[in-house]
Amino acid sequence: MPSSLTEKHLRVNRAYFSASIGEFLGKSDNEIVGELTLASAFPVESPQINAWVEQIHILKRSLTLFCDKGWVAFEFAVPRVGKRIDVLVIIRNIIFVLEFKNFETQFKAGDRDQVWDYALDLKNFHSTSHNEVVAPILIATLAKAGDQQLILEPHEDLVLQPINSTTDEITGTFEKVLQQFPGKSIDVQFWIGGRYQPTPTIIEAAKALYGDHSVEEISRSDAGAKNLLVTSTAIANIIKTSRDNSQKSICFVTGVPGAGKTLVGLDVATRFTEGGEGLHSVFLSGNGPLVMILKEALAREKALKSVELGKKVTLKDSRRTVQAFIQNIHHFRDEYLRDPGAPTDHVTIFDEAQRSWNFEQTTAFMDRKKGIKNFNRSESEFLISCMDRHKDWAVIVCLVGGGQEINVGEAGIGEWIRSVVGQFPDWTIYISPHLKDSEYAAGESLQLLAGHKHSKLDEDLHLAVSMRSFRAERLSGLVKQILDLELKQAFELHESIKDKYPIVLTRDLATAKSWLKTKARGSERYGMMVSSQAQRLKPLAIDVRVKPNPVHWFLSSKDDVRSSYYLEDVGTEFDVQGLELDWGCIVWDGDFRRSKAGWQHWSFKGNKWQRINKAERQAYLKNAYRVLLTRARQGMVIVVPEGDVEDPTRDPSYYSETFEYLKSVGLQVI
Repeated sequence: MPSSLTEKHLRVNRAYFSASIGEFLGKSDNEIVGELTLASAFPVESPQINAWVEQIHILKRSLTLFCDKGWVAFEFAVPRVGKRIDVLVIIRNIIFVLEFKNFETQFKAGDRDQVWDYALDLKNFHSTSHNEVVAPILIATLAKAGDQQLILEPHEDLVLQPINSTTDEITGTFEKVLQQFPGKSIDVQFWIGGRYQPTPTIIEAAKALYGDHSVEEISRSDAGAKNLLVTSTAIANIIKTSRDNSQKSICFVTGVPGAGKTLVGLDVATRFTEGGEGLHSVFLSGNGPLVMILKEALAREKALKSVELGKKVTLKDSRRTVQAFIQNIHHFRDEYLRDPGAPTDHVTIFDEAQRSWNFEQTTAFMDRKKGIKNFNRSESEFLISCMDRHKDWAVIVCLVGGGQEINVGEAGIGEWIRSVVGQFPDWTIYISPHLKDSEYAAGESLQLLAGHKHSKLDEDLHLAVSMRSFRAERLSGLVKQILDLELKQAFELHESIKDKYPIVLTRDLATAKSWLKTKARGSERYGMMVSSQAQRLKPLAIDVRVKPNPVHWFLSSKDDVRSSYYLEDVGTEFDVQGLELDWGCIVWDGDFRRSKAGWQHWSFKGNKWQRINKAERQAYLKNAYRVLLTRARQGMVIVVPEGDVEDPTRDPSYYSETFEYLKSVGLQVI
């Protein structure tokens, strides 16, 4: 198969080397290694060259029977996870994903997950791989050939389970897969032209952006969703305009849950750093677990990359570097309570800005914790005042979620608007038109903008499509309808997404755990989540008072008892807000109960349930379940316990109507 412009483009952007199998077999080892070395963005050390040479030798032996039947690529990029597939081979109608483990004598579980992840990534995010059979193969180069028993049972999406293969068994593996799954040969030129449309988790996205990938590389670009690059570019233009005109600006970015607001914020923070655009920027969040997890994930990634590049950067040093990029908003606040000068940063991005504290909460905190009497500002007003200290220009980016307020004292986005209009009238306000929508709770504060001389509407500051669930973009809408008791609409919407995004219902926790484990493949992360008010799940061995370490819960591997995989520790809305799992289990307690009169809101105090009567606290509880129900990217199981007739705190009536209501939405009972 002759080379083409398409293949040349792919070599540069997706693979270090690619050719028809016939061309590959005809090239010398030195030619291939030379192309691989030239294509690498980093200096290539001898261990990598030796690995390539061994892979080339093995594949030249293994592909001789297929010299006119396919195509091969080395170091095929998977931007979503910032990795490269060792070798990708297309033979007739099968996509083979090969992961080589040089000098390994055994097939390790973590390595199987790695090659499985690559196969799933192609299947889910590469448009021309969606309908093809994908076969991941793990090759341990020093493993002894034995009686290889292939269990070729594909998932319904036609991704096979990883196949263990020695170097001598590769040809036979190819033949057996091709024999069991006959079909029309893949048009390689058409396949190469497929679009890669990833929807990374926030942790994957942060690592990719920090590793110099662009937001365009790691976000969807299909016609059905406005690319995050549009919003990121709109903010970048505001920053440049503000800098060029010595202007102070604040912009409000809205988006449905999981639409990528945090990803946009991280992209802006990485784009506008010293050495890039000649200025400082910082990503700030009051979400403690999110900050801890992102900082640790980036620090580990930086330390790992330094090893790969032959540099010695300790994890401690990496953590110190990351600290300047992502910070807890309260640490930023406390620093500029102490320091009266302007911040180092000209650009600050506030994630989940609507969660900043109101006047009463801030004043009480400053008095109680900081010893500052008569502090007469809300948190948002003080944060704006810090940036206003700049003599020339400054930009604040407020990322605004809808229905996400889950804690006492959270002011909502209206307080930001009141602060900037009332106290900083010379600031220019760029606002998403969707801030008027009810879920953003901007309320009457928007009326203040009518008389503000520097306010501008910008549709590009809104993200309308959830990226969290690449299988069901309309999940957030379904959750809203369920929580708003719009049964007919919820039933119809569930019908439209259930084939792509399974939501099942059960009364038994063991059944739910088993369902999760059978659904998750590779390193897809799953975990158990409950409301922070779920005090009466202790008989199910769920004690909400036991706080997991969020770093271990979200980042540790399957063999770590502290990880979410173990299904022992649970995450509450405070632990998981802003983060994602692939598969989720939500255990529903009696704190939020369906009744004929609507939802009832309860809090367990002492030895009994007490009604929550304050509208604000009722909204927090409803939003807690909204957060829990929108965390899973691929599917979830909801457990509504049976209760216990002998336990008055777990009366079956506390749970039965909730179960029947969720069942009436059309959720499958398992």
